[in-house]
Amino acid sequence: MTNLDIARVLAQLGDLLELQGANPFRIRAYRNAVRTVESETKPLARSVEEGRDLTELPGIGKEMASHIVELVETGKLGVLEEMFETVPRTLLELMRLPGVGPKKAKKLWDELGVETVDALEEAAKAGRVAALDGFGAKSQEKILVSIAEYRQHRERVPLGEADEQVAPLVDYLSALDEVDRLEVAGSYRRRKETVGDIDLLAVATEPGPVMERFLAYPRVERVEMSGDTRGSVVLDSGLEVDLRILPPESYGAAMVYFTGSKEHNIRLRQRAVQQGLRVSEYGVFEVGEDEGEEDTGAERDVLAGKRVAGATEEEVYRALGLDWVPPELREDRGEVAAAAEGKLPRLIELSDLKGDLQMHSTWSDGKNTIEEMLEACAARGYEYFALTDHSQSLAMTGGLDEARLREQWKEIDEVAARHPEIRFLKSQEVDILADGSLDIDDDALAGLDIVLVSVHSRFELPEDEQTERILKAVSHPLVNILAHPTGRLIGRRKPYPFDVDRVLRACKDHNVAVELNAHPSRLDLKDTHLMRAKELGIPVVISTDAHGVKELGLIRYGIEQARRAWLEPKDVLNTRPVDELLKRLAK
Repeated sequence: MTNLDIARVLAQLGDLLELQGANPFRIRAYRNAVRTVESETKPLARSVEEGRDLTELPGIGKEMASHIVELVETGKLGVLEEMFETVPRTLLELMRLPGVGPKKAKKLWDELGVETVDALEEAAKAGRVAALDGFGAKSQEKILVSIAEYRQHRERVPLGEADEQVAPLVDYLSALDEVDRLEVAGSYRRRKETVGDIDLLAVATEPGPVMERFLAYPRVERVEMSGDTRGSVVLDSGLEVDLRILPPESYGAAMVYFTGSKEHNIRLRQRAVQQGLRVSEYGVFEVGEDEGEEDTGAERDVLAGKRVAGATEEEVYRALGLDWVPPELREDRGEVAAAAEGKLPRLIELSDLKGDLQMHSTWSDGKNTIEEMLEACAARGYEYFALTDHSQSLAMTGGLDEARLREQWKEIDEVAARHPEIRFLKSQEVDILADGSLDIDDDALAGLDIVLVSVHSRFELPEDEQTERILKAVSHPLVNILAHPTGRLIGRRKPYPFDVDRVLRACKDHNVAVELNAHPSRLDLKDTHLMRAKELGIPVVISTDAHGVKELGLIRYGIEQARRAWLEPKDVLNTRPVDELLKRLAK
């Protein structure tokens, strides 16, 4: 059972406890435990096997630890199964609809017998929801809209898709002379792989024209809320966007607050309290003797006390005795403690990369020739690049067998001779067959500078078989890099089941690097897996998997994902000169 599976079950239990009106502190304990499990880089199943004391993990008490052990050993949780005997599983889905929540879901179930989204839609269309106390016609209408949006956009928006929608909106608003500053906050700024909604923060000389232009954006499908300094809209894609116009003295504090994460902000507030301060989206304030530790939320209280910081993020963190924390790290994974001690990592940057180690040409399923790919890489200032067309088993891509591979080498030599400005590395993305053997014979593999291996088929194999399949491949003496290791396609295909930690440890043993595939539809490995690779001392390579010149720019998504995993230049092989790179990959 993976950490994500465990987190999902604990989250379900927390949801049902909230539905039943359980003690808020108990509910919060489950939310905190879910957060810990999702962030843990080592598989908890392995920790259980090794007899590790799980209560050493933050937010994991004895009860939560026993739940995790039970899940690992039995694959299910008895207390949750007992709850499902009295509460329909489908109520969990109802609770996630905007405008419903635990209390209303329980009322719908108790009084109308509604257990599913379909049943709720039927009841709402019949007018039965509006007749319930606490609902009404407007609430019923909003529920129907929520159901329609839920069906259209069940998943969070992948980061690459969000970029496509956010960039033109930012340009559209920034064109106004009244806009002094405009930035995107939220999980988008933290560069999470998927985004739920978008928070825009602005400073403007005159808020009115900015808000008017925001609401008039051509792609706005529906205005949810409109005020003098805050507006909320839904774009025609279904993405919700909030705009807040702020005074300059609060802008930095608001950027910290709305960038999040929630857990990071809680950690900052706790630190502020310890120092006699209060931190919020309005600024950092000294707490007077007559003030409690918590704000009441009333307007008269939010600005109480002497303001000591707020205009910039740097001064907010400095007021709390912290170094500025890069947005990608703000996930409560130890970044606040590191900032307090001056030990934040020097995160990798795009300029650190000296080459791209996976891309395709017209020899297989790429859109550009070998020479065009070379010229584009040279134009990016790379010292080297590796061409990795597919191997023969991927017939749909025109994959290369041994004979065609050797023919390609002739063209590579000719092209390389014309372009001394960049080192051309011969490589191939070789398929791992179902039994773990490789798709190209050893004689041909020996002629390559770098051998990448990856899984492209038989995703349905049982976990044990899939694990053994990959273990056999990475143990091959000529293999250098395991590419897009989990095979996921964000929002479209789940990772195939295998023991990730066991494979990572095998890569360490056999001196095989792991790829961070930068394509925004993959971002494979995910951040927590990359953190585990760093812990184990496994080298990472960041590659685009580009199938054309235009996709080479996707490398920035890999850099962002690497930063979320605390990776520094020294953790990434293709930050090194070519001779050092090849030396590190050599068996």
